[in-house]
Order: sequence, then structure tokens, then C-alpha cells
Amino acid sequence: QVQLVESGGGLVQAGGSLRLSCAGSGRTFSSYAMGWFRQAPGKEREFVGAITRGGGSTYYADSVKGRFTISRDNAKNTVYLRMNSLKPEDTAVYYCAATLRLQIGTRPQEYNYWGQGTQVTVSS
Repeated sequence: QVQLVESGGGLVQAGGSLRLSCAGSGRTFSSYAMGWFRQAPGKEREFVGAITRGGGSTYYADSVKGRFTISRDNAKNTVYLRMNSLKPEDTAVYYCAATLRLQIGTRPQEYNYWGQGTQVTVSS
């Protein structure tokens, strides 16, 4: 089991950048592939991107490809989401999630553990 805590959200102007962090508990953090999702008010939770257990592969939603970068530091039990060129439509609560699946998943039901979320607001 792993507990996840996100941080780094906030208010930023369009075109700005933020880096979210997701800290995991336990000594088995490297056993989990990690994903980032977001949910805007009135909308379903949306896949943002994911990274494999060792960090060798990443996958992104088309809406963020080229602007967002996921990385991880297993020694620190932390996964990061670097967000550049932010747009107002990126405004949402951002969640990190962990899965024991060997392959990257893009659906929320493929993830076993979730953080509490951190709010990102992008003003125009």
C-alpha cells in the first residue's frame, strides 16, 4: 500500500509554469507506475500523463503533450509534473495516482491509490 500527497498547486497567469510534486510513503514506491489526472468542476476526471516504474517511459494526453513533463525520483519517493505554457483550460484539481500494472494506464479505474489533489488555477 502507498499513500500519496500532492503539493505545488496554486494560481498562475496564462503562459506561466508550475511544478507539482507527489510524495509517496513506503519502501515500495518504485513498484508503482504513476499517473497524473485532473478534474475540472462539472467534468469527469481526465488523464494527463503517466510514467513507468523506473521512469524510462512516459505517456501524455494530447492536450498537454509538449507542455507538460512527468519525471520521478524513486530515491525520494516522489513523482513530478512540470507544467509549462499553462492555459486557462488547464484549471483543475490535479491528482497523482499509483498502479501496480506493468503497463501505463490512462483510465482512473486502472489506478489503485490516489492522493487528495492539489488545485491549479490559470488566469487569463
